[in-house]
Amino acid sequence: MAKIYPFKALRPAAELASKVASRPYDVLNSKEAKKEAQGNSYSFLHITKSEIDLDPDVDVHSQEVYDKAKQNLQAFMQRNILFRESKPCYYIYELVMDGRSQTGLVCGSSVDDYENNIIKKHEFTRPEKEQDRINHIKTTGAQTGNVFLAYRSVEAIDNLVNQWKKDRNPIYNFTADDGIQHSIWVFNDTETISRITSLFEEQVPCTYIADGHHRAASAAKVKASLTHNATEEANYFLTTLFPSSQLQIMDYNRTVTDLNSLSPEEFLHSIGNDFDIQPSGKEEVKPAKLHEFGMYIAGNWYLLKAKEGTYSEDPIGVLDVTILQNNILEKVLGIHDPRTDNRIDFIGGIRGLNELVKKVDSGEMAVAFSLFPVSIQQLFDIADSGNVMPPKSTWFEPKLRDGLLTHLIY
Repeated sequence: MAKIYPFKALRPAAELASKVASRPYDVLNSKEAKKEAQGNSYSFLHITKSEIDLDPDVDVHSQEVYDKAKQNLQAFMQRNILFRESKPCYYIYELVMDGRSQTGLVCGSSVDDYENNIIKKHEFTRPEKEQDRINHIKTTGAQTGNVFLAYRSVEAIDNLVNQWKKDRNPIYNFTADDGIQHSIWVFNDTETISRITSLFEEQVPCTYIADGHHRAASAAKVKASLTHNATEEANYFLTTLFPSSQLQIMDYNRTVTDLNSLSPEEFLHSIGNDFDIQPSGKEEVKPAKLHEFGMYIAGNWYLLKAKEGTYSEDPIGVLDVTILQNNILEKVLGIHDPRTDNRIDFIGGIRGLNELVKKVDSGEMAVAFSLFPVSIQQLFDIADSGNVMPPKSTWFEPKLRDGLLTHLIY
């Protein structure tokens, strides 16, 4: 069963929360982070993307960058921008985007649960991305990035969270520049904290990583590396747990730089064996159901429908990302490993289909594909089966903000 822990969050003063809160470190490159933090000395990007305060020629993975992150974190604490909670607490984090809300529980999750597959995974991790977070955590002594976990909804937990929100005011409540509202409540009552811990241990057999595989893996490896010097805090890592009933997965679309020496006409003919192709002209094609795809090429949209026999019914084979990979990206375009092939790029659905059109019309890409989103049940099925999804299968929005709740391990 799932083991969760309250923790003493490092968090901003209420009046500074909106200035401190920053987008996750892994959705911004250094140039974008520098622009976003410009003129805001409170931005948590000074800690998660500390290269923005160094010479642009500095290697973003050098020790100098991690040392700067530690220096900035300590400065934030010394200036009372951030303070540490006086007792271990749980926190409620609500996000509202386009009128739709989702509410999660911020807590520490067990590294042992991660190692023993009680926290289930659905993606492979890349060593270089793990090492970046390992270096950041070990140097700063802080888990600054939140791991987004999902679990099958439990009515008793939902009721407790909703009642707490109803009876108390949030400690933070602001709308970010992107229009997403962020509200946080603190569970600081000892009896309620104990009740929450028990509910998860009694009624939640496992949790699932929705977003943050590298952050979770890095936390586990940091704990293992500390050996005899491990602190109690290093035994768990920063997570926000969302009930499955509230989650929405967005589409994760693909663009490809070239047609593998084919003309657009030859390419259309090549994929016709596996897909029914319906021209749509300039009208954008957003798939309405599984096994449908939108395709934009040479100034026109097409609706593709996978033919019978092009996919299997096992948890991986039935995924649209697998159907696209096997029958077009690999078979026709010669992209055998989408994790390493630089001819393919991935566009989160939050950016809209117009982003696909722009990429192709500019000549940067030759073809773009829009996909129907993976369902939360498909994610659960794959994780339960012990399999992993193809890379870039899921895109979750809205994103949790860094800096509002940080977990110190020493």
